[in-house]
Amino acid sequence: MQITEIIQTLEAIAPLNYQENYDNSGLIVGDANVECTGVLCTLDTLERTVEEAAAKNCNLIVAHHPIIFSGIKKLNGKNYVERTVIAAIKNNIAIYAIHTNLDNVYNGVNKKIADLLGLTNQKILSPKNNLLSKLITFVPPSELDKVRNALFTAGAGNIGNYTECSFSSSGVGTFKAKEAAHPVVGKLGEKVTTEELKVEFIFPNELQNLLVSTLQQAHPYEEVAYDIIPINNIYQNIGSGIIGDLVVETDESAFLATVKKIFKVPCIKHTPFLSQKVQKVAVCGGSGSFLIKPAIAAKAQVFVSSDIKYHEFFDADNQLVIADIGHWESEQYTIDLIFDILVTKFTTFAILKSALNTNPVQYYL
Repeated sequence: MQITEIIQTLEAIAPLNYQENYDNSGLIVGDANVECTGVLCTLDTLERTVEEAAAKNCNLIVAHHPIIFSGIKKLNGKNYVERTVIAAIKNNIAIYAIHTNLDNVYNGVNKKIADLLGLTNQKILSPKNNLLSKLITFVPPSELDKVRNALFTAGAGNIGNYTECSFSSSGVGTFKAKEAAHPVVGKLGEKVTTEELKVEFIFPNELQNLLVSTLQQAHPYEEVAYDIIPINNIYQNIGSGIIGDLVVETDESAFLATVKKIFKVPCIKHTPFLSQKVQKVAVCGGSGSFLIKPAIAAKAQVFVSSDIKYHEFFDADNQLVIADIGHWESEQYTIDLIFDILVTKFTTFAILKSALNTNPVQYYL
């Protein structure tokens, strides 16, 4: 099995176009077309991560955080980034990062956190837009089910918790076949007027090529008429953070004690308690200060995240409790998430979890 097959599985779950503009997800080091001997799942890729992969005969590291965020002008080992890349190249180990694209999908990093906290009624806290398009095509009534079902199977027509969504309206189409044509309806040189159905589907942008190919294969006409229109609708399944409800409301101190235990946190930085029972909770793995206002707007009572700056704690404004549990601590279970994605697909292949704790932050207690 080639490394590219592993990559295809990961990108089917978290397409690269879902990553943030500043990010560098994807294959960072290595050749995707070589045979894969094993996969090591990790949060960070460091020199010792490469050593671990080599010792375990894994020539692919799948990490959450990219080892390279910006361009490297020289490669002479002057810092940990360059040394890690050099070690990977020397050992013929590929490095793949699945970062904010895995953060932004519904079944990604933040849902893992929400599940660990036992949240129900989960939904994306801050959904994104400009990720959807509409496919419009024109089909003879007798072929409607065939074409529509083919597009549904290929991924068109999913809206929130609903699948197989489409809209059709009737109309009249006209065409005249030229000499080189092979018309299904009518004769060469003859103007044809025929009843057709206009059918519309919403789809995520990354499926465009697949859907066009599927449409052309399923449609009876030699030349298929279709329109693709970008739309600004919010994509409910893609975005930042997760918000949900505790099954049983609890007081603020007891909830933070639960968070401390689950995420093995030595201490939690938080804003003052508000003397209220907690039920609605928002979460964001990694740096989540940009979601404080959306969490307040969504009526969250506690927002669990990390990397909150001093003045950003004031943004809670006595409207919710901000709980900063640490960056590594909030994302540590991403290793399990990546492992589960791969081991479900490749049941007999060597998929391993890194045994290293790569947290650069230590606590003096």
